[in-house]
Amino acid sequence: PVGNYYHGADYKFDLTPADQKRTEFRKITQAAQKGITVLFSDCLGAERPGFTPSEEMLTQNFEKTMRESQGKVFVTTNSSNVSRLNQAIEAAEKLNRKVCFVGRSIIKVKQIAQKLGYLHIKRGTEIQIEAIPRYKSNQVMLLVAGSQGQENSAMTRIAGGEYNAIKLQPSDMVIFSADPIPGNELAVSSLVDAIAKKGATVINSDSGSGSYHVSGHGSSGDHMLLISLTQPKFLLPISGTYRHMIAYRNLGEKMNYKRNQIFLIENGQEVLLNAQQAKMGKKIEVKNVYVDEVSGEELESYVIRDRERLAQEGVLILLVEIKASNGQLASKPEVIMRGTSLSESREELTKYLQKEIAKALSNQKGNVTNRVYIRRVVGDVAERYIFKKFHSQPLVLPVVIEV
Repeated sequence: PVGNYYHGADYKFDLTPADQKRTEFRKITQAAQKGITVLFSDCLGAERPGFTPSEEMLTQNFEKTMRESQGKVFVTTNSSNVSRLNQAIEAAEKLNRKVCFVGRSIIKVKQIAQKLGYLHIKRGTEIQIEAIPRYKSNQVMLLVAGSQGQENSAMTRIAGGEYNAIKLQPSDMVIFSADPIPGNELAVSSLVDAIAKKGATVINSDSGSGSYHVSGHGSSGDHMLLISLTQPKFLLPISGTYRHMIAYRNLGEKMNYKRNQIFLIENGQEVLLNAQQAKMGKKIEVKNVYVDEVSGEELESYVIRDRERLAQEGVLILLVEIKASNGQLASKPEVIMRGTSLSESREELTKYLQKEIAKALSNQKGNVTNRVYIRRVVGDVAERYIFKKFHSQPLVLPVVIEV
């Protein structure tokens, strides 16, 4: 009742795929015969002319590098790219190199893909990390997670020398079989530099050493072909930045779609759809939501603010004993500091706070015995002084004890 919608996620038309799973054009045209209201299409490669190249060439390049390398060969790629993993494994097995998977995400993908029959590893090929030192360097190939330079990923940790059994050597080669995702360029560049400092050879799209990555995103020719096959009433590009959406819109206009038939949307933008028409709705405010890693609960803004202060300025805990009878100081405040730059000023800080807190409490009219109120007074005195004297803003936690 509300139309038929074709969702073209990351795709390309590869006529010679490495896994031999070819595009089923007949099924696409069958879907089109029912009438497609909206085509939701990947657009990340819309600026590239022609068609995205085939994966077929990569297996030969992997084999060539592993044959020429006198050391270990590291292949880092998107962990979910099972076809690419198969290509690297096939090349390693031809040259009698053992294969080791490094990184939680790539090991998880390997286990699932093997269970489903998508990943093929001969018996005796795979070894565990601790077994690597038992083999010569030119007998090992490692498939490593972290091609995007993610912090704490396996490839980053290897570059940092954090694995006892895996050490980068000048004879080693590291193949980046993935291009940086937009926004990750600096992280990947930093990772490449860290690897280069270890003396290993880096092979990526900038090295001019042949192709070791083919995009999984279609180019302009792929997009125009899918539009021709599906014949949708409306086009809605997804999975790209705004400039990629504009490039996709230009392709649609070349194919005689009018601008009001092509929707460029950002997060929060409604599109109202039915079988006959599509139109823009209202804009809904969207925002990042922080979730606690342990509990899974949403974190309020004040919690995030406190955590930022803890990370940047540390914490200062004030243990203050007050007389239950009148709310005045019973003893000298105790100052506990963690992660601050004020440690050398502890004695000066303690003396000042004792004097100022006593003065602040004595200035209150009547006997003040409300611990919440006293905590606020103590915290205000400490925060004002520390910022004025040291230009620092640690998280101040007053602890008030009645005696």
